[in-house]
Amino acid sequence: MAINFGSSSNPAFNSAAMPTEFKNNEEGQRARERRRFYMNSDQGTVREDQNQQTYAQQHGVPRAEQLEAQYNLPDAAGFEGTPMTYDDVIRKTLISFAAVLLGAGVAVTLASMVPEFVMGMALVAVLAGFVLAMVNAFRREPNPGLILAYSLTQGFFLGAITWVFELMYPGVAFQAVTATLVVFGTVLALFKSGKVRATPKLTKFFLVATVAYLVFSLVNFGLVLFTDIGMFGMRAGWLGVAIGAFAILLATYSLVLDFTNIQEGVEAGVAQKYGWAAAFGLTASLVWLYIEILRVIVILRSMSD
Repeated sequence: MAINFGSSSNPAFNSAAMPTEFKNNEEGQRARERRRFYMNSDQGTVREDQNQQTYAQQHGVPRAEQLEAQYNLPDAAGFEGTPMTYDDVIRKTLISFAAVLLGAGVAVTLASMVPEFVMGMALVAVLAGFVLAMVNAFRREPNPGLILAYSLTQGFFLGAITWVFELMYPGVAFQAVTATLVVFGTVLALFKSGKVRATPKLTKFFLVATVAYLVFSLVNFGLVLFTDIGMFGMRAGWLGVAIGAFAILLATYSLVLDFTNIQEGVEAGVAQKYGWAAAFGLTASLVWLYIEILRVIVILRSMSD
């Protein structure tokens, strides 16, 4: 909306409202000139000599070029660089899974050469993987080296325990891998179709249940290590199957959260580096899902023998 200051009703901008003596003397003439220059200015500034500051500068009013520069600044939540895409996430996730497979291959190779040491190394690997998982989960920015180190250690652990269980119950490896891929593909298809979505209530329940399950698992792990309670500890029999089924549901919902975070990150245009965080989340969820499925299958096989 354009404003004609020459016909303004404000007495401060109306020459008729000025005292006569102020209009007639030399000071009044200069004041009228300054007022006229100000009113005719394109940017709302006084047209004075180059050696003098403008009215706007004297009173802290930004100039047009300053306003344009501020307008062109990135958002507070934005960044300058390449945004994350689905292709970035897929590529980084494949790299992470390649590290998992590499670790598993090393474990199987060592197990065939020195089987008496493989479970000891697997114990070290799972503890190192747990520490790396906590570090990666709470870092503000993803570190590809730490994420790949996590994938390697988890791959070694998975390879070692799968090798042991495969010797005890032939075919469990194929069953566990197949079931994991089926669950992953089903969740992805349902999420892509919009039939499955994360909700605040489910997410809150998931977080509480996951913490409780983590505490239970650590206690059970300690019992297995330091007592003669058995290979599965408190998770033997049908109780173990029920707990395992609940854990599989938690790991499945973890995948839904991963897909949600990836979708929101791509739509928000977050930095490309956060593709590594997405890859870490997917890797951790799938490793968790595979372990729980493998455990349930082994428990069921042990009960049938």
